[in-house]
Amino acid sequence: MAHTKAIGSTQLGRDSQPKYLGVKLHDGQIAKPGNIIIRQRGTKFLPGDGVRLGHDDTIYAVVNGKVKFTTRKKKLFNGQKRLVKVVNVVQ
Repeated sequence: MAHTKAIGSTQLGRDSQPKYLGVKLHDGQIAKPGNIIIRQRGTKFLPGDGVRLGHDDTIYAVVNGKVKFTTRKKKLFNGQKRLVKVVNVVQ
């Protein structure tokens, strides 16, 4: 007995829902506590002052203020340094 229909069956048409990742509040915009600043997979951006990291790596504000993006050098566990992008909310 065949496992699929003979005519009219397709193996296409299944797709996952979009995840809407990315930057939600840009540099200079006003953030209130609880506002999501970045939705991301992994830590492409690191949290700085006035923000926290959620369990799904979402960065959100914990104070009122303006969003500020900066870069800084971070020392890795193997002794090397690399530039990282840091998100801050400054009052």
